[in-house]
Amino acid sequence: MEQIQDTQILSVRFSKIGKDYFFNASHLNNIQKSDFVVVETSRGWQLGEVTDILTEYETNLKGTLKKIDRKATPADLIKKQELNFKQEEIVNKCVQSQKAKNLHGFKIITAEYGFDEKSVSILYTSGDEENPKFDILNKLIRAEYPNLRAEFHKIGPRDVAKFYGGLGACGLESRCCSKFINEFQSISIKMAKIQDISLTPSDITGMCDRLRCCLNYEYSQYEEIIKTLPKRNQIVLTPKGEGKVVDIIPLQEKVIVDIPDEGEKEFLASEIQRIEHKESAQNPEPNKQ
Repeated sequence: MEQIQDTQILSVRFSKIGKDYFFNASHLNNIQKSDFVVVETSRGWQLGEVTDILTEYETNLKGTLKKIDRKATPADLIKKQELNFKQEEIVNKCVQSQKAKNLHGFKIITAEYGFDEKSVSILYTSGDEENPKFDILNKLIRAEYPNLRAEFHKIGPRDVAKFYGGLGACGLESRCCSKFINEFQSISIKMAKIQDISLTPSDITGMCDRLRCCLNYEYSQYEEIIKTLPKRNQIVLTPKGEGKVVDIIPLQEKVIVDIPDEGEKEFLASEIQRIEHKESAQNPEPNKQ
């Protein structure tokens, strides 16, 4: 990464559950985080919030980015509020039509108007693999909003939890996804096992009914440290004699060793020596034929 003078790159978010996108704002002055800007995107004109101002970036990044059109004016912000009301209106009409027509298999979450009012993205969630049919809702929208192009986009359960926010499964007043997670990472049960976390579903499942994102926070640290520690059941030499490793404490870089006539003792990893190729026999070796 190389810092470039007189170049201002902004990270901008257009949606509560959207990703951040980069834009060139070198021609603008007095831009700060949390300001709103107007920019032309592949989906038309949009108003987004500045989430970060980059001071270091790839030297070739500037030439690949679109320019911010302008900092949002008071009139732009008022228009955004009006669009928010229109978004609620179109969601309510879609939900009412869904109930009236007895349409199943999906749930409308929210709608996002383009700032130029030429298009609207309706976000929904569905448990089915197949895409639901939206012909009836499309007809409703075309009839009431003839100049508006509607697009339906499916979002996942983590995005739904991010949109609604609320109390985290761990008790925090705001869910991590609502506060700072911009892009969801793949989470696996292996992450919980390596960190020796209880596999009880209530302990590792978030409000979205998926594995908690926080399982990824310290996973790489555990994974790297565990590589440096002896395995459970390995025989090691300690200051108090030879013993068997019965447990490890990765973040403290400690091991618990069961020593004959001494019982279980805790040692720093630096205090013990591994005895290569010597492990405690847990199961008898099968008879050879």
